[in-house]
Amino acid sequence: MHDRQLKDIVPFVVSVETGSFAAAAERLHLTPSAVSKSVTRLEARLGSILLERTTRSLKLTDAGSAYYQTCLRIMEELAEAEAILAAQRTIPSGRLRLAVPSTYGRLGVMPVLIPFCQQFPDLEISMSFSDRFLDLFDEGVDVAVRIGGSPDLPASLGCRQMGRERMVFCAAPDYLAREGRPESENALLAHRAILYERIDGTPKPWLFTTADGHPHWRSVPHRLSLGDVDAQVQAVCGGLGVAQTPSWLVREQLARGELEIILPEQQPDGLPLTLVWPRRKQLLPKVDALLEALGELQIR
Repeated sequence: MHDRQLKDIVPFVVSVETGSFAAAAERLHLTPSAVSKSVTRLEARLGSILLERTTRSLKLTDAGSAYYQTCLRIMEELAEAEAILAAQRTIPSGRLRLAVPSTYGRLGVMPVLIPFCQQFPDLEISMSFSDRFLDLFDEGVDVAVRIGGSPDLPASLGCRQMGRERMVFCAAPDYLAREGRPESENALLAHRAILYERIDGTPKPWLFTTADGHPHWRSVPHRLSLGDVDAQVQAVCGGLGVAQTPSWLVREQLARGELEIILPEQQPDGLPLTLVWPRRKQLLPKVDALLEALGELQIR
């Protein structure tokens, strides 16, 4: 883009924002005539009328409205590029918005975020916990941690897959002492299942792998179907039945002996753990530092 093009874009944008050439001239410290000539020159070069002039106001044409939105985006990207270059000479600081899944955010992300906050005390962290996929641009998110695929991401978003969940079958020791330990897939299906209930109200089936390593799903008769993973863990720890969960969700309970893994040979891969961020923000020191810290996340 030539210097002349940029010089003509600014008077056009300011004229739209202020509603008149006179007001634009005052903001830009120019004469109204200079602003009017700049916009006219821009229209001549584009071959389109951008503004309808009256004695009292300016009104965008359809072509002008589309061009105005493009100009705003260009100016925003230029300002952000300048901010990035300036920020490269500074330590991470300012406000940083992070979006994480509800339970994994608490169990997996917080242990990484606490030392990160201690390392960079000038950062102001805003962290939302939600299992829905947020629109990063609409909600001003700098980095999102997602469990599940991120299909058809636009080129404006960066993405890094951190691994996949490992799914395990587990039950409380007292339940296994009372009901017996299943030694096969079919024997497991005869036990009392505690299933996760999806948002649409349907219970999630169990995932198995065949002898040659291929995954397959099986619907399971169940005693409980719970729409909250923490409640599911409570129920299985309480001896109400058998659950299939991601290993990260029950890591502490397994370590304390509150739960035991059933059929250890049946530990198929579950959903992927993914980091997503707006590419244009990646060079900001605060975003780059956070992405590096989150690179330590574990999902298995």
